[in-house]
Amino acid sequence: MNEYEQVRHNLIDMLEDLDDRLAKITHDVKEPLDKDFEEQATQAENDEVLDNLGNAARTEIEMVKQAITRIDKGEYGLCEVCGQPISKERLKVIPYSSMCVKCASQAGC
Repeated sequence: MNEYEQVRHNLIDMLEDLDDRLAKITHDVKEPLDKDFEEQATQAENDEVLDNLGNAARTEIEMVKQAITRIDKGEYGLCEVCGQPISKERLKVIPYSSMCVKCASQAGC
């Protein structure tokens, strides 16, 4: 069994949760506008927030997919920049991390 099989399983669960969240956000954004002008303004502001949340979910989905691919290729846990191992602590907090702390801090991530 691959040492990262449980991580892969957790990432797949995370991906399913993110897909569900994105579907709900997309549904909410597609709701028709209210006939009341003031209510339309509020809805527009809410849609902007939902759009930002949707974009964040899409970004996270892509990062999770990339992490799963790295596990499948045997490259998971190695920094994509310097090639050094990513600390287990960092991977516990950010399981889709592709950079070690040093490289991430230099990249501003």
